[in-house]
Amino acid sequence: MRRAGLIIGCVLVGIVLIAGVVSALWTPHDPTLVVPAERLMRPSWQHWLGTDGFGSDIASRMLVGARTCLLVGVVSVLIAAGVGVPWGMTSAMLPRPWSTVVGRAADLLYAFPALLLAIIFAAAVGGSTLTGMIAIGVSTVPVFARITRTASRQILAQDYVIAARSSGMSWRSVAFDHVLPNIAPLIGVQASVSYGTAILAEAALSYLGLATPATVPTWGRMLRDSQVYLFDSPWLTVAPAVAIAGAVMGFTLLGDGLRDFLDPRLREVR
Repeated sequence: MRRAGLIIGCVLVGIVLIAGVVSALWTPHDPTLVVPAERLMRPSWQHWLGTDGFGSDIASRMLVGARTCLLVGVVSVLIAAGVGVPWGMTSAMLPRPWSTVVGRAADLLYAFPALLLAIIFAAAVGGSTLTGMIAIGVSTVPVFARITRTASRQILAQDYVIAARSSGMSWRSVAFDHVLPNIAPLIGVQASVSYGTAILAEAALSYLGLATPATVPTWGRMLRDSQVYLFDSPWLTVAPAVAIAGAVMGFTLLGDGLRDFLDPRLREVR
């Protein structure tokens, strides 16, 4: 079952990646073209997923939405890891009083829901793609800081690290030569899980009009625009909803599968 979850996650993530790459090279129609005469058309050979309330091709907008989703996820995870990992490692290496203060600060931020923090930040600064990426990244920083701090403390307690410190090795060398290489798999797993969270957060911000502008197709905004036609043209809602759910589930299963694969204790259980 664990291996099946990893395979399903890889397949779902692969579909999203392929859709994002294809959208950069080709789309069936212009995703921003408005054709009032073709509005609310059912799926057909001409329009694979039909058209929306403005006459735009849904399949083309879905492809471009995958690219936007991938971009937001990459940038937000890089921001979260770039701030959270050094934060957690520094907290683990500081003397106990300062380590406790820095660690509790991360725990305090971790207590707030990441999506709520992203919404507050985006609402305060203003809606844009950059704002959405920063908001999602900042809201996920405490997750990386907390996980990195716990893992780093376990590595620092090992005998070989204590011996390295006794031989005169600096804290910087210990961090880059011993701590970071050992916690890198854990950070990679968390990055995959956080990627799914970022996709969901971006969809929520777009749905609320706090992230990507209306001129750029996103799955969240497509979901918002389709709610008016929920009962008359339900296929408008199905496509973005399935895409969001599939992408989030794919990255989550991928992260869980990588954790099971990289953790030697779980490997022994298998």
